[in-house]
Amino acid sequence: MADDLHHPPQAHEIVPRQDLDFGLGGDIPKYWFGGDPFKTRFFDALSTLFPEGEKFFIACVRDYRDRISDPELQQQVRDFTRQEGQHGMVHTRFNDRLRQQGIDVDRILKFQVDLMFGFFRKHFPRAFTLAQTAAAEHMTAIMAHGFFARRETLETADPRIRAMYAWHAIEEIEHKAVAFDVLQKVAGAGYFTRILAMLQVSWSFPLHVFMIMRHMFKVDGFSLRQRAGLWLRGLWWLYKPGGLYAPVIGHYLAYFKPGYHPWEAGQMGSYQRWRETYDATGDPIAAGNALHAYGV
Repeated sequence: MADDLHHPPQAHEIVPRQDLDFGLGGDIPKYWFGGDPFKTRFFDALSTLFPEGEKFFIACVRDYRDRISDPELQQQVRDFTRQEGQHGMVHTRFNDRLRQQGIDVDRILKFQVDLMFGFFRKHFPRAFTLAQTAAAEHMTAIMAHGFFARRETLETADPRIRAMYAWHAIEEIEHKAVAFDVLQKVAGAGYFTRILAMLQVSWSFPLHVFMIMRHMFKVDGFSLRQRAGLWLRGLWWLYKPGGLYAPVIGHYLAYFKPGYHPWEAGQMGSYQRWRETYDATGDPIAAGNALHAYGV
């Protein structure tokens, strides 16, 4: 292959981390994001997607592992698999909290399995499902870049859950190019496949999140009028100029550029602060607080 399979020099080392304790069994408020139901349930809904989503990502990358000849990429795939497996386990523990609140987590998971494994992996080419994985990895990486860039974004979040998402963000940044490199360099997928998958993920991912939030608001007992108010204020928070998503629009659109590579976006500026704190203390909550404090 003409292209170099090695990552650009600015790439992070992929470090699988195990047995992290975020204190999820503690006295975390139901609406842990500043008492705001919409903000809380937005991130809660994201969490419900991760356990089965990570299994899907792992399966789609593993489809090509026997065709990978580059030892470095082989190791990156192994480390990617271990990180994604840990993400699924931690979010499963977090989702147990949601189940105790009456959220039908099992129904949500079943829908995911039926969609991803019973539909996409059953009826679509392996290259397309890998392209879906690369697209979803791009979406999670840009959220990781964006959510921790500004201190105000997660200022009122419970430090324990903020730390969980900080750890997840750090590892998403570390392995953000793995699925993309397998897609380009091993599966040999072209630009059309990559972009078609991104377009599909771009509408189905938020739609799925909003469907889960709709269920959560009903379980929480909000009236129709109250739910309408939550949606109006919440969608403005998400999509307004300067809102949650505005800072990452350019990063998102970069994916559509021919010749794009995930490491063009560079490193996460606060990555080293998180890693130094975690390596020194072994405490993911302290590391999460350090990452948050680094934001502007």
